[in-house]
Amino acid sequence: MDSFIAALLALSLNEGAYMAEIVRAGIDAVDDGQMEAAKSLGMPYRMAMRRIVLPQALRVIVPPLGNEFNNMLKSSSLASAIALLELLGTASEIGAAAFTTFELYIVASFWYLVLTSIWTIAQALIERRLNVSAVEPRAAVGWWQRLVGTRVGR
Repeated sequence: MDSFIAALLALSLNEGAYMAEIVRAGIDAVDDGQMEAAKSLGMPYRMAMRRIVLPQALRVIVPPLGNEFNNMLKSSSLASAIALLELLGTASEIGAAAFTTFELYIVASFWYLVLTSIWTIAQALIERRLNVSAVEPRAAVGWWQRLVGTRVGR
């Protein structure tokens, strides 16, 4: 088996189990009365899941799902154990040839930091978008208003 296929299969199976449990827990977090109310309105199961249960479950699912994605990004360095050259493995190989292993490990850790920071910002935006009903219209202020410390239109 090719090392890329083996790494992809191992990481997919590992993360798939975590993701399935996160989604199951998110759906279980929605009150059973929501599904009963949808059935009493005559909605079929699929429509009730799509329009009632899943939008509410997404608020519970997105934070751990994003954290698990970040974990998978960092766990991809384990692929270097089966001779797959990824970020850490490449830094190790080039560093061993040039006797600059420590410096290249610092560069690799910087790139892991950049990638996880980008995903953390994206996750925060997704969470904010899904949690619209929790913010009152008057409480929402722009970034420049928070910077200056004023609110226009009180």
